[in-house]
Amino acid sequence: MARKRTPGLFKRREVWHIDKQILGQRIRESVYTKSLEEAEQYLARRIESLRQILLYGARPKRTFREAATKYLLENQHKRSIKADADQLKILNQYVGGLALESVHIGALQPFIEARKKTNKKNRTINYGLQVVRRILNLASSEWMGSNGLMWLNSAPKIKLLPVNDARKPYPLSWDEQEKLFKVLPLHLQKMALFAVNTGCRDHEICSLKWEWEIKIPELGTSVFIIPGTSVKNGEDRLVVLNKITMSIINEARNQHPIYVFTYKNKPILRMLNSAWKKAREKADLPVRVHDLKHTFGRRLRAAGVSFEDRQDLLGHKSGRITTHYSAAEIGNLITAANKICKTEQGFTNLTLLRVLGHKTCKTGRALTSPTLLKEIGHQTTQYA
Repeated sequence: MARKRTPGLFKRREVWHIDKQILGQRIRESVYTKSLEEAEQYLARRIESLRQILLYGARPKRTFREAATKYLLENQHKRSIKADADQLKILNQYVGGLALESVHIGALQPFIEARKKTNKKNRTINYGLQVVRRILNLASSEWMGSNGLMWLNSAPKIKLLPVNDARKPYPLSWDEQEKLFKVLPLHLQKMALFAVNTGCRDHEICSLKWEWEIKIPELGTSVFIIPGTSVKNGEDRLVVLNKITMSIINEARNQHPIYVFTYKNKPILRMLNSAWKKAREKADLPVRVHDLKHTFGRRLRAAGVSFEDRQDLLGHKSGRITTHYSAAEIGNLITAANKICKTEQGFTNLTLLRVLGHKTCKTGRALTSPTLLKEIGHQTTQYA
C-alpha cells in the first residue's frame, strides 16, 4: 500500500507544488522537484519558518528567486533590464532556490565555472555578479518586510573577476577595411561605412530613424540627434555627417518611412549577424562591429583632431551639453570628421604598431612577430 503524501502537496506536470493554509497564511508555490520526499522536507521547513515568523517575529526566509523577481518588477524602467533578466535566468539555475543569506561568492562558483566553460569572458561573467551584488545590497538596505526587518541582515561581499582576458580593440587599416567591405552584403557594407565614419555603435545604426534628422540650412547639411534611450550611456548623441556619410544618407532617402537602414524593406536587428561573421571569416579578419568605432577614433586622433572634438564625434560623456551647438560649432565638427575622408586634402595616413600574437592565419601558423602596418588603403570608391 502506497504511503499517503503530506496534505497540501499536489503534483503538476511531474513537479510538486504547495497549496496549504498555515496559521492563517496561505502558501502557494512550486517546490521545483519531482521527488515527493524532497517536497515534504521543503514543506516542513516552510511550515517551521512561517511559525518562527508569525509567533516569534523572526526574519522570513526568502529565496534569491523571490528577490530577483522583486528586482525585475521594480526596475522595468531600466534600459538594461532585459540584459539583467537574461543574466538572472541563467543565475536561477545555480542560486535561484537558495536562501538569500546563503548567496555568496562561494555559492556562485558553479555559475562562474559553467560560464567559463562556454568561453564567456570575465567581463561578461562580472555583469551577472554585479546584478547579484545589486540585489543583495537592496535586500539588506532598502527592502523592508511587514515585520520591520530588512529582507537580508547584511550583504556579503561579491568580488568581481579580474578583467585580464578582454579582447583588445582591432582598428582596421585602409587595406583591411577594403578587404572586409568587399565581401560584406551591400546593406551591411553601407552600414559599416557609416559606422567607420561616425563612430556609431551597432544598435545606434540599426535603430537610426529619419525623425532624428535635423536640417542645418546655414551649412546646407543635416545631423542626427539619437535620443538617450537608444544610446549606451543614456545621453542624447549628436551624429555629424562627413562627405561619405552624407552621401550614404542621401542614397537611403525615401526607401523606408521610419528607418534609415533596412534590408528587404525591414529594419535590421543587428549588424553582428551571420552575414557579418561569414564575411570576416572570408576576409580572415578578427573584426567586430565595435572595432569600426575604434577605427574612427584612431583615425581622428591621427588626423590631429582635438580631444574635445573627438569626444563629441564619438558620443562620449564629457560633462558638457553635447547636443547644444551653434552652426559654427557643428561646421567645425564636420570639418574634423572630413579629415578622415580619403578625398580630403591634407589627409593623414595612420601608422600603427600592431602585435599579431593572437591572430592565426588560414594555414594555422601563429603570427608572433610585431608587424608594422602602414595604413594607406582606399575608401570604397562608391562613396569616396
